[in-house]
Amino acid sequence: MTTAPSTKTPKTPARPAQAPEPASSYEAALAELEQLVAQLEAGQLPLDQLLERYQRGAALLAFCRDRLEAVDKQIKVLEGGELKPWDAA
Repeated sequence: MTTAPSTKTPKTPARPAQAPEPASSYEAALAELEQLVAQLEAGQLPLDQLLERYQRGAALLAFCRDRLEAVDKQIKVLEGGELKPWDAA
């Protein structure tokens, strides 16, 4: 007596949400981060949305820090390795 192969498909874990698009600019990332902070501070989100927004905020914060560090390095190169006081006059 032969048995037919099982036609049951194994359960696959739910796919994680797609990674959000990276920020297009420092300014766009900062604006989105400010919106996320306001949403988080309001305290009206379900737990899963809170976690998603927190993670997105952490990614945006890292992006902003990286951009600021890159600009800082470029300024140091332009200034001969030494940061000089900003003279806005």
